[in-house]
Amino acid sequence: MLSSSAMGLTYVTVKLEPIARPRGKRLEESFLVDTGAIDCLVAAAKLRKIGVRSEGKDVYELADGTTMELPYGFARVTFMGSETVTKVTFGPSDAESILGVAALESTGIGVDPVTRTLKRMAAKPLK
Repeated sequence: MLSSSAMGLTYVTVKLEPIARPRGKRLEESFLVDTGAIDCLVAAAKLRKIGVRSEGKDVYELADGTTMELPYGFARVTFMGSETVTKVTFGPSDAESILGVAALESTGIGVDPVTRTLKRMAAKPLK
C-alpha cells in the first residue's frame, strides 16, 4: 500500500531494518506520516527485536507539549520504492509508529496538503 488517509491522517507501509541488515530481522507495518515530527518513532521493544541499537538520547517534545528524553538509533527505512538511513526514536510500548519528515525529505517524498497523499518530488533540491 502506498498511502491511505483515514480521518485526515496519512499512513504508509514502511519496512525498517537495522543498518547492517541481518537476515530476517526487519519490521514491516503501517506508519503514521507526521510532518510535525522530525525523526521516526517506533516502540522500543520492536526496535530491539529486530536488532536496532540505541546510539544516544535526545529530548523530544510530545504532542501534549511535554518534553521527554528518549533513546534513539539509526535504521534503514524503505517506503514507496525509496530507501534511506534515518534516526529512529525508541518510543513507549504503546507508541504508534511514526514516519518523520527527515525520512520523507531525504527520499524526495512529500505530503500533498490538499489530498493528504504522499507524492514524489520531480527532483530533490540541491540549491
